[in-house]
Formats: sequence, structure tokens, C-alpha cells
Amino acid sequence: MRLRIARELHDIVSHNLSLIAVKAGVAGHVAQAAPQEAQAALKVIEETSRSALAEMRRTLGVLRTEGAPLGPVPDLDRLGSLAAEANRAGVEVDLTVHGTEGLAEGTQLTIYRIVQEALTNVVRHAAPTHCQITVEADTREIRIDIEDAGPPPGGPPVNRQLPGEHGLLGMRERAMMYGGSFEAGPRQEGGFTVSVRLPAEGR
Repeated sequence: MRLRIARELHDIVSHNLSLIAVKAGVAGHVAQAAPQEAQAALKVIEETSRSALAEMRRTLGVLRTEGAPLGPVPDLDRLGSLAAEANRAGVEVDLTVHGTEGLAEGTQLTIYRIVQEALTNVVRHAAPTHCQITVEADTREIRIDIEDAGPPPGGPPVNRQLPGEHGLLGMRERAMMYGGSFEAGPRQEGGFTVSVRLPAEGR
């Protein structure tokens, strides 16, 4: 249970703080020249902070109350919200979800957290950019693919596979827990890709 809570807290903090950091940078950069844009960035920071605090309180409540549930578990219905948050941080997201009806709660949470962490990395390393997310399931496997176009030209090169990049490790661990596979790396045409395959559930 404690390991699960630690993993959940890492994903919550990493994702939301990345969005906050990006928008704080925008607000600081345009504060005088474009005050309306700065106000919009501060609004995103406020909303993201409130959401993160609420999710952390639900998770930490498990430590204070033995046997208490974790509260509402993020599912695939909330992938659209993740895409919207990333969009506000400068990542244009195309989201496709197909054939996922009836997946177990734990599987949906795993998919949600993998997509969340991958989007966090895109926001952190490549925004503003474009990102394609595809989640598909059939009788053989569940496929999760996240591809981004990379940062704008002229920026410094980024190595997203450095040992300190715990997000990639967390995604790999989640995939391995379900007996799945995980691959991540630069795309030949530019940008970065994350590809996860999970065994199909008996449905």
C-alpha cells in the first residue's frame, strides 16, 4: 500500500508542478508586456494547485486512516482533462481512445498514470509542441502510444533518457507490473515517443 501511495504522490506532484513551473515562467516573461496573458497563466497555476492539493489530501488520507480507500480513482474518462491541462501549458494534444470499454479499474489507473507521466515529460522538455496520444485495446493487447514533435527549433538538445528521469522509470515499472512492455526514445523525424503494450484482459 505504501509503495502504491508513494507512486501516486510522485505522479501527482511531478505532473502538476511541471504545469505550474511552465506557466510561472510564462507569467514572469510577459508580466509587463502582456498582462492579460500573465493573468491567464496565473489562473492556470491557481486551478492546477487546487487540483493537486485535493488529490494529495485524498491520497495522504490513506496513511492517516488504516484501511481507508484512496478515493475516486482516475480513469480513462479523465484523459481529456489531462489533454486540456497540457494544452494550457503549450502542448497541442490529439487524443484517440478506442476499444477500452470495460477495462478493470486498476488497468485504467495504470493507463491514466502512464499518459499523465508521458505528457508531463512533453510539457517539461518540449513545450510548445504537438503531441499525439493513442490508447487502443482489442482481444490481444492494450496499446498506449505517445508521440511528440519535439521542442521548437533552435533550443538546446534534451536527453529525456538520463538516469535522473524518474518518469520513464515509473512508466516502465507500471508496464512491468502488468507483464507488459515499455519502449521510449527519440523519433527519427524528431521529437520523442513512448510505447507501452499491456496484455489484453479477459472481457
